[in-house]
Amino acid sequence: MSSQRKRQLHFNVVIRGSGHHAGAWRHPQAQPKRDLDFDYYKNLAQEAERGLFDAVFMADGFFGLSRRFEPFTLLSALSSVTSHIGLIGTADTTYNEPFHLARKFASLDHISRGRAAWNLVTGANSAVQHFTRKEHPERSLRYEIATEFVDVVKRLWDSWEEDFALLDLDASDQLAHSRPCAFTHQGKFFSINGPLNVPRPPQGHPVIVQAGQSDGGKELAARTADVVFTAQQTLAAAQDFYKDVKSRMARYGRQSDQLLIMPGFAPIVGDTEAEAKEIAAELNELVVRPQALANLSRFFTVNLADYHLDDPVPLDKVKHHDPTLQGITSIKSAILDAAERERMTIRQFLDRSAGGHGFVTVVGSVTQVADVLQQWLEERGADGFNLMPSVFPVGLTRFVDSVIPELQNRGIYRQSYEPGTLRDRLGLAYPERRDELASPQTQYQ
Repeated sequence: MSSQRKRQLHFNVVIRGSGHHAGAWRHPQAQPKRDLDFDYYKNLAQEAERGLFDAVFMADGFFGLSRRFEPFTLLSALSSVTSHIGLIGTADTTYNEPFHLARKFASLDHISRGRAAWNLVTGANSAVQHFTRKEHPERSLRYEIATEFVDVVKRLWDSWEEDFALLDLDASDQLAHSRPCAFTHQGKFFSINGPLNVPRPPQGHPVIVQAGQSDGGKELAARTADVVFTAQQTLAAAQDFYKDVKSRMARYGRQSDQLLIMPGFAPIVGDTEAEAKEIAAELNELVVRPQALANLSRFFTVNLADYHLDDPVPLDKVKHHDPTLQGITSIKSAILDAAERERMTIRQFLDRSAGGHGFVTVVGSVTQVADVLQQWLEERGADGFNLMPSVFPVGLTRFVDSVIPELQNRGIYRQSYEPGTLRDRLGLAYPERRDELASPQTQYQ
């Protein structure tokens, strides 16, 4: 009998207002008026920590109208009311500067004692209206900018020695033993001088999460990411993505186990499959269909109101690709592939889009949901999942109370938190500081 330990699942929970279903805000157990109530987010984070999740995930962007906090402020506050769970904040590389983000994530990592993570995105087209930049870069240029951006951020994090805490109170220079290193970066997009004015983070580098699924996105992930947030609706598609991204890592001198593939996962869990289907049907009835139809029409650039709800999805009219968008193109493709594969009507298309937003969905019993999670793990479609409950907080609580114990009984999920940082719990190596930065600087500010 083999004594080899089973692979273990990892979970993040993606926090999103009342929930991830389009009808969530109208659900009687949702709390839509608490979108700007810190205690609401505190309770969600603590519930996820009760379920031994790896991290809470705060999506963010400069596009559209929303009722939500800016992630750095919220995650810093959450760090004071949690003890183990990681804190993933979203920040883009098109409308920020490397020094700003290096400083913010280093600070969050210190405040949380090694639990910070950066969800790296390149930004949406509509964000440009809020900034001095005149136009949003096209996709390949955005990834080129992002690649240099991450390199600069890592150099900034590496600009302090590991022993930064060794203050010499008797010396004329209290930082004499810390040796922050000056460096100059002159690149195609960024020109800066280091060092960073925040000491090296406890994790060395906060965990980097990345979501792009284009070829450029896969290459960036293979080169720089620790976790990939992905969108596939079938195991076969997930396996292809998993193999593709991990096979690219060797060219950057990286081991394949140093990158976790974590698809979005939007389950509806019932005591039985029939109950889960009833819950899903109730949620679908809460969707404001004219609004949902208009949103999908804009998203897919075709007026779906010109068709009957029971007509087939007009796949020949739908725009699959928009080079100005990040991540959204892959979600479009996942939804449209499902529509074609399952020959959906527009009504079915609306329901599927409302519930899963292009991510894998399972409507079933605890056992059925656990079976899917275990199969994707064991057959190399995923290393873990970004949980997207249909309704908060009830969907998260149901998952923690029912699915988590089932996974623990199967031996594929932790029984308690392991000691250490977020990076440690994800099985990621500590990034050694690069020594080629420059000579130690002698003047400090």
